[in-house]
Amino acid sequence: MDAGRPTAISTTGLTKQFHGFTAVNAVDLAVAEGDVHALVGPNGAGKTTLFNLLTGFLKPSGGQIRLGDTDVTGAPPERIARLGVARSFQITSLFDQLTLQQHLEMALLAGSSLRYRFWVSDRALSRFSDRAAELLDEVGLGRHRDVEAGTLAYGQKRALELALALALDPKVLLLDEPTAGMGLEDVDRTVELIGRVRSGRTVVLVEHNMSVVAGLADRVTVLQFGQVLVEGTYDEVRGDSRVIDAYLGGESAA
Repeated sequence: MDAGRPTAISTTGLTKQFHGFTAVNAVDLAVAEGDVHALVGPNGAGKTTLFNLLTGFLKPSGGQIRLGDTDVTGAPPERIARLGVARSFQITSLFDQLTLQQHLEMALLAGSSLRYRFWVSDRALSRFSDRAAELLDEVGLGRHRDVEAGTLAYGQKRALELALALALDPKVLLLDEPTAGMGLEDVDRTVELIGRVRSGRTVVLVEHNMSVVAGLADRVTVLQFGQVLVEGTYDEVRGDSRVIDAYLGGESAA
């Protein structure tokens, strides 16, 4: 990373152990503001564990996590979210009977002062309808706003999940396998979508599809055995002999 650029999210010596097994081992990571930064590596390399540490879903065994200048080491997910971080999950969890519009209105409500109320009227919820419609348009789902989420195709569900993350108006957007399980057409559409919504945001993504990484990432961190193996641009890391060996050498993390 260019030392002169502000850092959106960073780690120093970040470590996570599970019953004696070190899943993330002293990782130093610095993601520049405005970048798309990809975390890649063989299966079991520690990508998802690192992702869960960054978002507060796991507490580190050691090291430090910072959002900008704020130390968030060990902070719960809700605090990290309030500081401007939103994430999507590898496995989509939606309410099948709710429409897309209702999903977005509820997400916008959750980010407002009204979230503390036990009961909110339809009239109060309607104040979010215009913004909900804008977000659905942004991810290409505007014409499906009144459709129940359970009827969507898989790629459309992932687009809805991205809209829900954007409803929090995050400074940092973390995407866990955003193209997992998609056909080529949906992959291309998702890459184009992420390319649009990255404007004004920092994006960190875990991704196995290296063509997606090539099309989106400004920087790539390759993990192996819970440690940083290589970091650089896509072109720099793809030709590195250590990366080639990690993927093709027949040895991967458990």
